[in-house]
Amino acid sequence: MNNHPVLKRLDQGLNRIIVGQSILIQQILVALLAGGHIILEGVPGTGKTLLVKVLAQLIKADFRRIQLTPDVLPSDITGTNIFDLNTRNFTLKKGPVFTEVLLADEINRTPPKTQAALLEAMEETQVTLDGESLALPEFFWVIATQNPLEFEGTYPLPEAQLDRFLFKLVVDYPDQAAEKQMLLNRQAGFAARRLDIARLKSVATVGEILEARQAVKEVKVSEAIVDYLLALVKASRQHPDLALGASPRATGAWLQTSQAAAWLSGRDFVTPDDVKAVAAPLLRHRLILKPEAMLDGLQIDAAIASIINKVSVPR
Repeated sequence: MNNHPVLKRLDQGLNRIIVGQSILIQQILVALLAGGHIILEGVPGTGKTLLVKVLAQLIKADFRRIQLTPDVLPSDITGTNIFDLNTRNFTLKKGPVFTEVLLADEINRTPPKTQAALLEAMEETQVTLDGESLALPEFFWVIATQNPLEFEGTYPLPEAQLDRFLFKLVVDYPDQAAEKQMLLNRQAGFAARRLDIARLKSVATVGEILEARQAVKEVKVSEAIVDYLLALVKASRQHPDLALGASPRATGAWLQTSQAAAWLSGRDFVTPDDVKAVAAPLLRHRLILKPEAMLDGLQIDAAIASIINKVSVPR
């Protein structure tokens, strides 16, 4: 972790509450600095909702959560104009999308039309209601969750919509030592539903995060690193086990997140290790395995690893 005080405090605050997920937290901070939305995938009970709540509280951001179900309508997310009988005028009732940190729980359980309304807001940073465009906050960050084990009654996001998310992060079970610490914390009085009990104070502001994002853009990228990145992208598009490689949007995002990873490490230049560090979360939801590769049991992360191993690292 870098020595930037704001990010160091964020890292420490998250690790104090979310035990045993240091790598996941590092990846979330990279996405935060790069300004990209996230999909968190994990089985129920692994702390996905708690993680987002804690992060929003630590950066003193407005936070809203919406539980996505099959009967949620686009207007439940964006809001609607309501006619007031007394004033004979329409009044805007804003939806939960008008916030700074939005937790979209179980995004794959809501129909495509509702998913599209949320994804449009993510892409445009605005909402259109009755022909009027309404701007969302400058700091607008969506973290969506999904359960990898549920298939019945779900609506998987199409590839074009998945590409709108910067990272797909997998929330694994904690190891035994971390789970023991969680039990000890609970015995000591910690309650996930009552973050105020944990005396959780904000350690950063939204303004400081926006300033840090500007600093990330100043991180130097050599031509050799650009060529290395392009070679990796080309390898993904020519991989024999992949039906779909990295998109041009993914290429730009890869460069941006490599800069964020370098900045978090306290450097003002990108190294090949920075590029490799963000490859899996950046690509795992964008690349598509061929059916025969899936039948052979190949996992997408293994395909990403083979791409990384195939391309020579610049010296």
